[in-house]
Amino acid sequence: MSALAQVTRLETFRLLVKHEPTGIPAGELARLMDVPQNTMSAHLAILSRAGLVMGERHSRSIIYRVDLEGFRKLTLFMIQDCCGGSAELCAPLVESLLPCCTPARKVAPGKASRVKRSKVSA
Repeated sequence: MSALAQVTRLETFRLLVKHEPTGIPAGELARLMDVPQNTMSAHLAILSRAGLVMGERHSRSIIYRVDLEGFRKLTLFMIQDCCGGSAELCAPLVESLLPCCTPARKVAPGKASRVKRSKVSA
């Protein structure tokens, strides 16, 4: 969560979400955010280590995109953690975030699923 707690990183993440799935080159991100390139590079490294963005080299540029799977895991963790052990409170929302083929999706109607908590660093 600390990766998104800083204003420039949060705004960068939001901008990258808007440009999914094509992504944005690192230099362009720095220009759009009006941040020096070396500062943007440090922010992108933090977001990348947190599993929220990923960069892919294309010739001399690195194109950054949101890591949607990492963001899904973070969102799922936060929802599960906020339920305080009362899965029935958040079960419909948790269900909607789980991949279609996980065992937790195969729950009898009317039964709340208990989803194992996993640690996600962000």
